Amino acid sequence: YLFCASGDFVKVYSVATEETLRLMGGHADLVTGIQLNPHNHMQLYSSSLDGTIKLWDFMDGIPIKTFTVGSKLLALYTPASAEDSVFVVIPKKGERDTFQLVSVTLTKGAGQDLEAKELSVVLDGVGASMKHFAFGREGAYVASVKDVTLQVYFFKRKLLNRFSLSTVKTKGGDNHFSCIVCHPTEDCIATGHADGKIRLWRNFHHRKEYTYSTLHWHHDIVMDLAFSMEGTRLLSGGVESVLVQWHNESSCQKDFLPRLGSPIEYISMSSDGALCCTLHTDNRITIINSNLRFSRSIQGLIKSRDVKTGLVVDPRTKALVLNGEPGHLQFYSLQSDQQLFSLDIVQRQYIHQAGLKQSDLVKVAFSARGTWLATVEESEEVTDPELQLKLWFYHEELQSFQLNTRINTPHDNHITDMCFRDMDELGDDSLILVTTGRDCVFKVWVMVEDTDPEAQHSVSWTCDFVGSYHNYQATNCCFSEDGSLLAVSFEETVTVWDSLTWDLKCTFCHPPGNIRNICFGRLTCSKYLIGATDYGFLCCWNLLTCALEWSAHLNVAVLQPDPLSEHIAAVSWLSKESSLFVFKPNEPRPIYIQRNLCKEKILLAAFVPRDEPEMISSEKYPWLRKSQLFFLTDTQELMTLSTKSLEERLTPSSKQLAVEESLPVTPFSLLLGKHRHQQAQEDTDLGKPVVHNKQEQASPAVKELLHTPAHVLPSASFLCTIFINSLLISKEDKSADEVADEVEMESEKAEDDSDEEDVTEMEQEDTSQMALLGEMTCKLSKSQEKELRKIRKTDYSWISAF
Repeated sequence: YLFCASGDFVKVYSVATEETLRLMGGHADLVTGIQLNPHNHMQLYSSSLDGTIKLWDFMDGIPIKTFTVGSKLLALYTPASAEDSVFVVIPKKGERDTFQLVSVTLTKGAGQDLEAKELSVVLDGVGASMKHFAFGREGAYVASVKDVTLQVYFFKRKLLNRFSLSTVKTKGGDNHFSCIVCHPTEDCIATGHADGKIRLWRNFHHRKEYTYSTLHWHHDIVMDLAFSMEGTRLLSGGVESVLVQWHNESSCQKDFLPRLGSPIEYISMSSDGALCCTLHTDNRITIINSNLRFSRSIQGLIKSRDVKTGLVVDPRTKALVLNGEPGHLQFYSLQSDQQLFSLDIVQRQYIHQAGLKQSDLVKVAFSARGTWLATVEESEEVTDPELQLKLWFYHEELQSFQLNTRINTPHDNHITDMCFRDMDELGDDSLILVTTGRDCVFKVWVMVEDTDPEAQHSVSWTCDFVGSYHNYQATNCCFSEDGSLLAVSFEETVTVWDSLTWDLKCTFCHPPGNIRNICFGRLTCSKYLIGATDYGFLCCWNLLTCALEWSAHLNVAVLQPDPLSEHIAAVSWLSKESSLFVFKPNEPRPIYIQRNLCKEKILLAAFVPRDEPEMISSEKYPWLRKSQLFFLTDTQELMTLSTKSLEERLTPSSKQLAVEESLPVTPFSLLLGKHRHQQAQEDTDLGKPVVHNKQEQASPAVKELLHTPAHVLPSASFLCTIFINSLLISKEDKSADEVADEVEMESEKAEDDSDEEDVTEMEQEDTSQMALLGEMTCKLSKSQEKELRKIRKTDYSWISAF
C-alpha cells in the first residue's frame, strides 16, 4: 500500500494496480503528516491543522483513536524509540511564524476521543516543513534545519549542538538549507541546499570537531533526500526532474533516472527497500524499482501554469477537461481522482526556459455528444500571435481523438471565445462552430465533404459566415438551448443572431462596462439571456419582449449555467472573498446564497452531470440534485460544494453503522437478506403493516459488534454482558384478560395452525385511523372469532362449476 495525504483526506493506493483503495476522511482541515505506527504496522497516524492526531486501521479505513492536541499541527514524526509519544511541530504561542518541535504523550483510555495535552518542547525556532526534521539512528537524536543553521539535539545527554553556515552568497552558491535526512545505521546527516549542493555531516557530537563532505550535481535547489534502508545509497531530487542515486558518499559513483516529467518535491522509500516513490509538482506520484527503473505512475489533477481553457466537461466520459502539461489537454476523472489520458494538442517539444515565447493551448470546446473537439493554440506574442484552430474527431476504434482539420490564422488577433451549436449531431449539417476574436469579427465554421481524393478524411471544416458589429471587439458567444439563436457580445453590447439566416435580430446594451459573460436560460427559462459586466452588473433580458427584465449590482467573476436545469451559478469576488449566488432567470431573487465560500479567488466553475439524480436531504440544495458544482481557484485547488453537513462528512465510518448496499456481501448475508425481503413482501401482500420486533431491529451494540473489525475490539469478557442484554426483550406487564386470551389461543393452535397470522393481524390492526374518523371499532369475542374461522374453512370450490 502507498499512503498519501491529500487535502483533509488520507488516500490509500494499491502499488500493484495504482487504484485508490480507500479514502480515509475525518479530519476537519489539511492533513500535514502521515506515519506508520512503529509498534503496529497495520495502523497509521495522521496529523492535521485541525489540531488532532488520528490513529487509523487502514485495512478497514476506520479511525481507532482521535487525540486532540489543541494547536495547529504542521508535521508529525513517530520514531520507534518513543513508546507512548509522538513528535509534532506546532506554532509558538504569542509569536508569528515561529515554530516548535514538541513531544506529545498519547493518553491511554477506553474512549475513541481523547485529550492529549501533555506537551514538552524539544526544539525551539524551527522550520515548519516535514523536510526540516530527521530522527537519527535508533532515535538517539533529532536534527533540524532552518535558514543556514543545523541543530542536533541528543535525548539522553539533553545536549543541543548548533552549526551555522555562511549567509554570504559566493560564486552563485547559496548555503540555505532545504531538506535533511539521517543515516539509518550510522551517525551521519545529509542536508540539501538552495544552490544544489548536498552536505554529509559527521562527528557532530562535538561542536568544534565536526566534519562535512560535499556532493554536487543539481544546478538548483535540492528539493528532497532519502537514504535507502541499509544506508548504502542516497537519493536526491530537484527541479531537473531527475532522480539521482549516490553510492558510498562519492561524487563519482552515481546513477540517474531522468525525464520524470516535472520537479521532484518528495522522495519516500518502502520499508523493505524494494521500491522508491517520488511526488512531483504536477501532482504525480511515480513508483520506482530499487534498480532505478520506472515502475508505475499515479497521476492526479495536473497543476498547470495557467488554466486558459477554462473548466470543460467531456460529454462522453463526464471527465473535467482543462490545460495539463504544456501544450496538452488533460482528461481528469472526478470519480477516481486520476487522469484518464492526456491529449497532445500543440505537438511540439516544450522548452522549460523563462522568457521564451512558445505556443500553448488557450481554448477548448466539445460538441453535444463529444464526437468533435475544437482547440485553439496561440503563441505568447502579445501584438502578433500565431494562431491555429484544430478540429478533432473521436475515433471509436482507437478510443481517442484524431486531428481532422488544421486552420492557420483563423482570426487576425487573439480568439476570445468559442462554442458549438448544441443540437442533435445525427445530421452533420446541423453542427456549427463559432469563434470570436479581437479582430472585431465572429466566424461560423461548418463541415463540408472533402473533394480532394488524397485527403485522409471524408469531411473537413471551412468558414461559412463572418459577422461584425460597428467594428467593436467580439468577446463572448453562446447558442440558445434549441440552437436557433446565437448571442455574441461586442464590448458593451450583446447581439442576437438567427443561426439559420445569420440575420441580426436584436441588440442589448448596458453601458458602462464591457460584457464579461453571457449565457442563455434553459428549459422553462429559455426565453431569457443573462449577461455580466465588468463594472459589477448582472443583467437579465427577455428575448420575447426584447427588454431588460431585471438587473442586480453584483461583481460576477464566473457565470455558469447548469445544463440539466434552469439554475445558473454566479460567483462574485469582493473584499478578498468569493461568494456564490444561485438563481433562476425568471426570478431576480437568488434561491441560494453562500457568502465567503472561500478566501481564494474562484476563476472557473463547471456543473458536472451526475450519473443518477441524488436524493438531497437538505432543503438548501435541491438545485444540486442532477449536477455537481466544481470550482477552480487562483491557487489551482479544485473544490466542490457538498450537500452533506460537516457532521455527516466528518462522522468516522466506525460510527456509521449502516452497511452500504454497494459493498461486497457474504453468501450468508445474501441468503438472510433474501429471506427477510420475502417475508416483508408476504406481509405487504397480505395487507398488514410490517411490524419489526426488537430482535429484527438489532440494537446499536449488536451492530457495533458485527461491523467492527475483530482486531480492534475489546476482549470478549468485556462485551459479553452488553451483548446478552441487547438480545433480551423487555418484559411488559399483561392484564389477566390478555393472559387468559393467550392461553385460549395456544389451545387453539393445534386445532388451526394455518390461521395464526390472521389473528395476529386483527390484534395488530391500527385503530388510530378509525379514531380519527370518529368511528368506534368493535372487538370480536373469542367465540365469534372461532365461528369466523370455521366459516373460512368451508369448501366453496363446487360453486366454480356454475
